[in-house]
This record gives sequence, structure tokens and C-alpha cells, in this order.
Amino acid sequence: MSAETPAASGQFTRRRLQFRAWRGARPFWAGLFVMLGGFPIAYFPYANLQIGHLTLAMATTAGAGSLIIGVLLVVLGVSLWFQKHVRVFAGVAAILLALVSIPVSNLGGFLIGFLFALVGGAMAVSWAPGTLPEDKPAAAAGNQGGAPQGADSDTTLLKSVDDTTVGEPNDLSGTSPANGANGRHSAG
Repeated sequence: MSAETPAASGQFTRRRLQFRAWRGARPFWAGLFVMLGGFPIAYFPYANLQIGHLTLAMATTAGAGSLIIGVLLVVLGVSLWFQKHVRVFAGVAAILLALVSIPVSNLGGFLIGFLFALVGGAMAVSWAPGTLPEDKPAAAAGNQGGAPQGADSDTTLLKSVDDTTVGEPNDLSGTSPANGANGRHSAG
């Protein structure tokens, strides 16, 4: 394949739409934020900053704890992408690990990792799977009696499946305005 070979027509668009559908069916952004929060938490305790001949080490006494917290956050972020049913557990665990990283890992990766993990965990807990749009035609615009769209405004008569009235009252409580009870019960 050379540089002059044209790409398959529409393949980029098809792949982009496939990725978009995959991303929309799971807490993608929550997983990304949790993973981005894990990297600075795991990296900063092991980083050395060179300023001329001066080496500034940011290592803490809990370097192994920082590494464990960072790796766990990355694993939680990946699990949010590929196992969306664990979103509540992964979100709560990410929030707790972000809070634990404040005293353990240089203020949670200098607050960068802490904030990413906290926001990602909150997004994971609050994410809910969407519903597919239904292909039903819209109900009539002239809605009678203030009934919600799709609701039957006449509930006094029993209707069959094809919307023809059977003629039997559909009021099981006996308090319908059609039978004169006006919604009030009589005692005795």
C-alpha cells in the first residue's frame, strides 16, 4: 500500500461511528478520568526533577502505596470501559482511593491525580445506561383533558386492544364521576 492508494471510502467514518456507539454504551469519560488520575499519583513519588546540577527527588516514605493506588486507579478505569456493570463499585473505589492518595502520595499527585480520580469516580457512580429510541409514531397533538401524551384520557369504559369500547365500566372503586359518586366514599 503506497501513499497514493486511496483509503476505502467511508471506512474512517464507519470506524468513528462504531467507536462513538461503543463509547456511548459505557461510562467512557469516567474511565478516562479515573485512568488519568492514576498516572500522576503513581508517577510523582518516583520522579526526579533535574535543575542544573541539583536533583530534586519527590519520593515519599509511602512510595509503594502511591504505586499501588495509581495502578488500582488505572485498573478501575479500564474496568469501567470493558465491564460497565461494575460502574458503581469502581466509582466508589476510585473516590476512596483518590481520598487516600492525599496523605499517601504527595497530596494526591499534587492535586492533579486526586481531582481527576475524584471527578471520574463521581461520573462513574452517576452514569446510567441510556435507552434506545423507539420507532413509534408520535401521538396526536390534540391531547384531551390534560392527560400525559400516550395516556388514555377516557378511563371510564373498558377498551379492548383495538380501541373499541366493550361497554363495561372500567372503575373498580365505584368513585367515577360517570356513576355520580364524584370521587367521595360514603360511610355505611
